[in-house]
Amino acid sequence: MQNLQDDRRFSLKGPMPRTLAITGATGFIGAALMRKLTAGGWHVRALYRSRTGARPEGHVDWIRGSLADAESLARLVQGAEVIVHCAGAVRGASQEQFDRVNIEGVLRLAQAARRSHPMPRFLLISSLAARTPQLSFYATSKRGGEDALRTAAQGMVWSALRPPAVYGPGDREMRPLFKAMQRGVAPVLGRPEARFSLLYVEDLAGAVRHIVDGPHWDIGPFELHDGHSGGYSWREVMDTFARIVGRPVLQVRVPAAALNAIASINQALARLMGYPPMLTPGKIRELTHPDWVCNDAPFRNFTGWQPSISLEEGLKLTLESFKAPRPQAVFEEGAEWLPQCTGTNYAGLR
Repeated sequence: MQNLQDDRRFSLKGPMPRTLAITGATGFIGAALMRKLTAGGWHVRALYRSRTGARPEGHVDWIRGSLADAESLARLVQGAEVIVHCAGAVRGASQEQFDRVNIEGVLRLAQAARRSHPMPRFLLISSLAARTPQLSFYATSKRGGEDALRTAAQGMVWSALRPPAVYGPGDREMRPLFKAMQRGVAPVLGRPEARFSLLYVEDLAGAVRHIVDGPHWDIGPFELHDGHSGGYSWREVMDTFARIVGRPVLQVRVPAAALNAIASINQALARLMGYPPMLTPGKIRELTHPDWVCNDAPFRNFTGWQPSISLEEGLKLTLESFKAPRPQAVFEEGAEWLPQCTGTNYAGLR
């Protein structure tokens, strides 16, 4: 019987594998990951769904399917020595809706990976929300996804990342907030003393490539941020915006009670009419949570990774991207099996 420990194709210290499978590649974060990985020489195979059957372009093998389809998952991971799982549900009206994607989807993909390769490596892009699972259905499901991977791994090499709020060109979730601040108004939820970490999308993509290109695999989960220890206050972010746009930014407090009332009505209507809501009482608890500060010391010490984009530089690049025409959407972003990546952001805490 072949000794896999002596086979350099599968050794973490030997030549790196070149075939990588990714989910969520048509979303904001997933697309950035795919660009970084293909630029690094990886042969990427990506899962997508399309309303029209249109095939995405690029130097990628595209597999049409979903996390619910065992056949498409088998084709996705066939021969792939690395799997990056970035897809997940960011909206829903019940715990079951989130769990079906964020827990069961992880299990299906991990099982497919183990069947397709003798020693696959699996990287889960989780969420900082998993750190506080009691906040919402979403947070519970993200912690459950990490636990499911830990159980399903059974000797498989794996790791997990918990990004904070991720921003950059192409992000639709934080765009309304940034546009408002660009005009001089900052709608602020929660406590004035709340603090949160941030991460530019290309730095997250760089961290992922740093993992998959090297031997730095460990269980984690690992938190990471943009190098600003202790996170940011709303005032610090507003002051940064003011320097960039050349005008003061006025803070406007949004009453939590009003938001909770709207969220409760929205959730009830969603259950009645069958659509997946974004604004729910759980989402309000996420948005008003006072501590979304990351500790990235374990990740940096273990991997040697360092972020390269400061908040001011990242915001300048993001605001500059607003001047360009917005690309036409080609891909389906269905609510049941979302192809977009599950990084954390302001509106979704993904």
